[in-house]
Amino acid sequence: MLGKLNLVLLFLSFSGTDARIWAWMLNMPHSPPKEGAKALRESTPAAKALSAVCDGDRACGRGFSCDRHFGLCVPLRGEGQYCRRDAQCVRGLSCMFGKCHRSIPNGQEGSRCKADRDCGASMCCARHHGEMVCKKRLVRGESCYVPDGGLAFSINQICPCEEGLLCRENSRQHRRERDFIYQPEWTSWTCQVPKL
Repeated sequence: MLGKLNLVLLFLSFSGTDARIWAWMLNMPHSPPKEGAKALRESTPAAKALSAVCDGDRACGRGFSCDRHFGLCVPLRGEGQYCRRDAQCVRGLSCMFGKCHRSIPNGQEGSRCKADRDCGASMCCARHHGEMVCKKRLVRGESCYVPDGGLAFSINQICPCEEGLLCRENSRQHRRERDFIYQPEWTSWTCQVPKL
């Protein structure tokens, strides 16, 4: 009885998250079943392909790709499943942003690109979550501020303003209080028609 009381007090001292983690850890098997994995490996052709060692997709056969990280053949993945490259997705899907998605025809918004010429009219080639994709150029009034660099700039980029527009700082209003002039901390930049 005293042992159970100590165990209850121990669990109550952890937050809800800690308790879930401990419960999960205590329920995990310490080693794989000895005969179960071997029996599964030898039972079906698909299971045999899963255990096949590979260094390229051709070694795996139809319906499988080589997971180059682990060097094992794995089944092709469907829409919404995690992936690292296009060859891990079933036909008609491509690996974008780490998941298998329906392929977008070249030149359309959201399709892969290497340069602006790969995209349709009024579009540019810019990073979105680290992937180079076709995006629409910014129209009048849209925010066009681009940071000098850093992580936000290297992961996501925006296109420049449409032809005939320039990215300009909006007029600021200064606040005067006694002898100090307060500058706003953040200023907005938008695509505007250039003033002549």
